[in-house]
Amino acid sequence: MARPCSSSLGLLLLLIGYAAAGPQSETQARAARSSACQEHVALHDRLDVVEKRVEDTVQKLEDELAVLLDAIDSPEWSPLLDTSGKPLVDILDGQAGS
Repeated sequence: MARPCSSSLGLLLLLIGYAAAGPQSETQARAARSSACQEHVALHDRLDVVEKRVEDTVQKLEDELAVLLDAIDSPEWSPLLDTSGKPLVDILDGQAGS
């Protein structure tokens, strides 16, 4: 009868070992998932910062463009932009140098 007792003892030790190792591997898996999640969140935070900077830059460029368009529409530029009665010159034609 010593044989069934030793096999039961061996099975009991195996289960104890598995139970002891189980939570550690689960903890390590959680830590790996947590690390991956933290990296994912950090990436999104960096992307949010880049998006904000791009939006700010676009807004500044739109403001500058509005100022330039207002300056062109002012009366002091009107004579330079008035082309009535004058021949138009195409600066991209390439024929001016010939």
